[in-house]
Amino acid sequence: MITTYIQTAMRQATYEILEDGSFYGEIPGFQGVYANADSLDVCREELQEVLEGWIVLGLRLGHTLPVVNGLQLDVIPETV
Repeated sequence: MITTYIQTAMRQATYEILEDGSFYGEIPGFQGVYANADSLDVCREELQEVLEGWIVLGLRLGHTLPVVNGLQLDVIPETV
């Protein structure tokens, strides 16, 4: 499920070329998830790494993550 969530979110990423020739990428709705690199491929890779870390931290902290094309990741509390 998490792989599908990440792939779906990455398909929504937007990229632009900055004045210095580097690439900037972000995913709308994912605050603070962005990357900047000298090539588009590296920018995509870095953006996915940032997204993965953002998801892990968000889940660990119990944050509600964005719904992406109907996909939602939630933490299910353990029952003792």
